[in-house]
Amino acid sequence: MSVGFKVVIPARYGSSRLPGKPLLAIAGKPMIAHVCERATEAEADEIIVATDDERIFQAVTDLGYTAVMTRADHQSGTERIAEVARLCGWADDQIIVNLQGDEPLIPAAYIRDVAAALSGQQRAGIATLSAQIIDPEEIFNPNAVKVVLDKAGYALYFSRAPIPWDRDAFSQPGGQSSAGLPYLRHIGMYAYTVDFLNRYCLWEPSLLESVESLEQLRILWHGEAVFVKIVDQAPVAGVDTQEDLHRVERVLLLKP
Repeated sequence: MSVGFKVVIPARYGSSRLPGKPLLAIAGKPMIAHVCERATEAEADEIIVATDDERIFQAVTDLGYTAVMTRADHQSGTERIAEVARLCGWADDQIIVNLQGDEPLIPAAYIRDVAAALSGQQRAGIATLSAQIIDPEEIFNPNAVKVVLDKAGYALYFSRAPIPWDRDAFSQPGGQSSAGLPYLRHIGMYAYTVDFLNRYCLWEPSLLESVESLEQLRILWHGEAVFVKIVDQAPVAGVDTQEDLHRVERVLLLKP
């Protein structure tokens, strides 16, 4: 059974490493166009780019997509999406997928997967994705966010640290875990209900999220559940640097 959902793509112009990132050309069109295409391929009921910049707004509407101007003082994409939901008057049970504006290679299937993972949830108002880590070195890479789940698939904790810590194996140089637990990398795409977003915007930031620089820890800090669906593999990384831009362009140019 198909699940109805909307996609909101937060897109800011400011970026310390790549100013104007959503508008940078990749394979002949702006990056934000590729992200909108992924949402279209996922058969979202509605696609909205949420921005605080007139240049992005104009570019998106020129491409034939919908853009909404939001406030400039939001601290996160989640807060920006919550404003869109209020402006659009969406119902409390509406499912919204947060698709990052710098992820032009995200598989459309993963967009559907995260929406489906949230559909029918009684315990969680938010769902996200993870994939098993294959390269042992990635376990110790702080840029690869790890997540540990309970037996029902809900997040126990997210961290940049190698969790769970295999005491015996990791105490040895080059030691690899043989505990039998899969090490999971978090994939930073979320589906929320509007009701969840409204609650989230009332919460104070937590010390945990400040220490780890992981926004999702605010949710666990305030006692809410996060459902995590495991997918086959992590998607190709998004665009943060000029090198990333060239890498993604090579991939897109090879697509049929």
